[in-house]
Amino acid sequence: MVAQGISPLGDGPRLLGTDEVAEGTMAFYFEKPSGFDFKPGQSADLTLFNPPETDSEGNTRTFSIASAPFEGKLTFATRMRDTAFKRSLKRLPLGTGVKIDSAMGSFTLHKNSAKPAVFLAGGIGITPFFSIVRQADHERAPHKLYLFYSNHSLEDAPFLEALQKLGMTNSNFHLVGTVTKMSGAKNKWDGETGRIGKEMLSRYLSDLQGPIYYIAGPPAMVTGMRRMLVAASVDEDDIRTEEFGGY
Repeated sequence: MVAQGISPLGDGPRLLGTDEVAEGTMAFYFEKPSGFDFKPGQSADLTLFNPPETDSEGNTRTFSIASAPFEGKLTFATRMRDTAFKRSLKRLPLGTGVKIDSAMGSFTLHKNSAKPAVFLAGGIGITPFFSIVRQADHERAPHKLYLFYSNHSLEDAPFLEALQKLGMTNSNFHLVGTVTKMSGAKNKWDGETGRIGKEMLSRYLSDLQGPIYYIAGPPAMVTGMRRMLVAASVDEDDIRTEEFGGY
């Protein structure tokens, strides 16, 4: 049954395409609503109209915006867990409209370019940083950016190839990828292995107390990274976090 006043395809921004950006991870590309403004690193609520199934969590979820503001579309990427919302999202026909609320959040790049930014990302926590570093590159921002990006395997790492290319063309952007489970790996990996820790950071950062730190990933990863930084005498005022729970 279609709700009164809503077409079968919905009246909001329409789905333009989808892509599997890593094993078990999908990107969804939507029209950018007219006048939709956001800062890199912000998120937005996405609501499905009349999905084929729902659950107690409802038809709305919050996603970090993976695309950069200079782009003409909105990109959301998510791990495809087996939930009613994710199943409905995956089956969304091209051209279907959804509701996208105004962007929100303060997980955005600081203004003082004299202080480096250090991004600590776990898995799908890469999405806000993907927006931030690409917009910074587009604007030729003077900030020194360091992205430490941890995944179980190369196959689990969304947007890794694009980030590697950016690291080769922008001298202000430094990518440090690390893989935590090399056993059974399908592809060769010459980068870091193991979890992000003080020792790894110290190999790339001359002063751990100087930068502003941003942490995004699963709750346990965010908690562990914050604890590690505080133990390394990083001021808590210089630590910003965003947790990515599963739903």
